Amino acid sequence: MIKDEIKGALNKAMKDKKKEEVSTLRLMLAAIKDEEIAIRSAGAGQDELSDEALIKLLDGMIKQRRQSIEMFAQGGRQELVEKEKGEIKIIQTFLPRQLMGKEMEEAVRLCVEESKASSLKDMRLVMDCLKEKYAGQLDMGKVVSLVKGCLG
Repeated sequence: MIKDEIKGALNKAMKDKKKEEVSTLRLMLAAIKDEEIAIRSAGAGQDELSDEALIKLLDGMIKQRRQSIEMFAQGGRQELVEKEKGEIKIIQTFLPRQLMGKEMEEAVRLCVEESKASSLKDMRLVMDCLKEKYAGQLDMGKVVSLVKGCLG
């Protein structure tokens, strides 16, 4: 389970005195705990997040950091840009392998076929398919242009 891997990595990082890694892993565990509290409060009938839900949560954390990187870069805060990039690398180690190049194109093609999309109006169907089948494996920012190319 991903949560157990994160806890193990935190223990190792603490032993190795890797300050930045410890900080990021603690942030990840805090976000997971917050989400678990929210689902318990909602009465969803489960105590822990599934790996699929954890992947979505970690994906969201990466998205937040990418947005921060843009803002910090515009503000000329290079040290904060580097800090956010480091956090992204740590978070990505707990996500499935990212699809690149031909694999990404093939995933888009399969979802276009599966959703029977024929125009840009159907883009939502394709994106939903990609998010469901390839959660955590695709950079959705890069995928959008591929989908537009297939449908346009």
